Amino acid sequence: MKQAIEITGMTCENCARHVKEALEGLPGVQNVDVDLAHHSAHFDAERAIDREKIAAALDEAGYALA
Repeated sequence: MKQAIEITGMTCENCARHVKEALEGLPGVQNVDVDLAHHSAHFDAERAIDREKIAAALDEAGYALA
């Protein structure tokens, strides 16, 4: 299942890397692609990932869902 999210707080490639790592840490998430220019990320998941879990992972890394 493909999912797309918008992210706030990313300003550089390191930010994008941190977001990618945070999303890859969620169970069942793979093929994470973070687009710094569009402040978004796309990923595949075995099943729909709850937005609260995504928000918590991003918050822990210092970013937020838009």
